[in-house]
Amino acid sequence: MDPIAALRRIGFLLERERAPTYRVRAFRNAALTLAGLRPDELDRRAADGTLTELPGIGKTTGTVIGQALAGQVPQYLADLEAGVQPLTTGGEGIRAQLRGDLHAHSDWSDGGSPIQEMTVTAQELGHEYQALTDHSPRLKVANGLSADRLRRQLRIVATLNEHLGDFRLLSGIECDINDDGTLDQSDQLLGRVDVVVASVHSKLRSDSGSMTRRMLRAIADPHTDILGHCTGRLVTGGRGTRPPSQFDADRVFAACAEHQVAVEINSRPERLDPPMPLLRQAVAAGCLFSIDTDAHAPGQLDWQAYGCARAEAAQVPVDRIVNTWPLDRLLDWTNRG
Repeated sequence: MDPIAALRRIGFLLERERAPTYRVRAFRNAALTLAGLRPDELDRRAADGTLTELPGIGKTTGTVIGQALAGQVPQYLADLEAGVQPLTTGGEGIRAQLRGDLHAHSDWSDGGSPIQEMTVTAQELGHEYQALTDHSPRLKVANGLSADRLRRQLRIVATLNEHLGDFRLLSGIECDINDDGTLDQSDQLLGRVDVVVASVHSKLRSDSGSMTRRMLRAIADPHTDILGHCTGRLVTGGRGTRPPSQFDADRVFAACAEHQVAVEINSRPERLDPPMPLLRQAVAAGCLFSIDTDAHAPGQLDWQAYGCARAEAAQVPVDRIVNTWPLDRLLDWTNRG
């Protein structure tokens, strides 16, 4: 078995199950170390027992590598595979029709893995496209991309797409909605990316009137494609809990329907946003939807199952889920403005 593939798979499964970051990092760092070795050096070190002298390789990862090189499925990986269970029940029919994911982060902002690793994992999951939506400059705590960094990232995405065959890495941004409802990036750059997810990340306890005005202006912006995690709530996880923001849902969802802005069904277990009553309200309002993982690590790209189960429970019409659409239809929609 290829040892790099074994280490990557272990990292994926640990991320999928929400294991602590330090455990995941050990396997992903070991895979990066191996990727920089010549094959003859790897074989030599395995033979003379010096793998653990390399940076990022310890006793456990060294055992995984040695077992893989010996033609075995590493025991650590076999144990993880034996414990794999569906993340949730329901939504399988919707998930089978999803073609991609329109909200995910790389290590260019607050994600944990390089663009290439997120892209390869999306391909392995059977996606036809994957959007790269790192944060915008205002969100400094998440290492948001300045205009110059976004331009550099756009060049990298274009270069990668020359080598991805039928798969498409979509350029994008999760753009902060400023206090006044404007978007946190220039019109020129927003016009260059394929997908704009507009999200509120600050002053989440504002009064309903202020939050409604802020959201309505962002929804009316012709660059906005998706309204990200619309209430900002947190229901579990290391950051604690947070109640949903207050806004006039009738007006916000009516505006989304009018401007063909998709309401995100955010699949992160700590978000599951919007809450079910609001999700059903958005369905009744005639909104489009995007079922996204908001992944910050490759294994989290498998979390769409959570959003699909909620979409099924809310009776979201499949044809109104934009990431079930073929790429050409999707891009016609994102270019509508």
